[in-house]
Amino acid sequence: MSDAPVIRPARAEDGDAIDTVIRAAFAGTGFGHQGEAELVRMIEADGDTLVSLVAEVGGEVVGHVLFSRMDVEADGAPLSAAGLAPVAVKPGLQGQGIGDALIRAGLDRLREQGAAISFVLGHEAYYPRFGYSPELGARFASPFAGPHFMAMMLDKEAAWPLGGRADYAPAFGRMG
Repeated sequence: MSDAPVIRPARAEDGDAIDTVIRAAFAGTGFGHQGEAELVRMIEADGDTLVSLVAEVGGEVVGHVLFSRMDVEADGAPLSAAGLAPVAVKPGLQGQGIGDALIRAGLDRLREQGAAISFVLGHEAYYPRFGYSPELGARFASPFAGPHFMAMMLDKEAAWPLGGRADYAPAFGRMG
């Protein structure tokens, strides 16, 4: 990669480039489905986007991450929460730290916004490097519960809730 990626907030005019990156990143992966680009559009249309960032290299959008609002209850009280999905990097540039930079920048933005917890449904060998824990995720009832459902407290000093419920934004329920 000749230029270091520039991470910036996504803008409305980035929509087509984001779609292209997401579709290319998930094509032929053998996991997920091709609905991620539509999911991003639905989350944005519903007003449930908390953080949407792009990575640019040489002025071209080559990566995207989205964190959306979640409805979470922990130990009987509402908890400000965000779901990470999707993160995508253009094929050919994957494995160069762009996804990592997008996720870390997104988590920093969530902390600035005062979010308490973030969830992800993803690969258990990848997401723990950011602080996501399958053990914390397992404390929450969710339609996505299982070994790939992970959570992290955004304040690393905060105590883990004993249990609760975690529901993604309504757009996730409308996916086929």
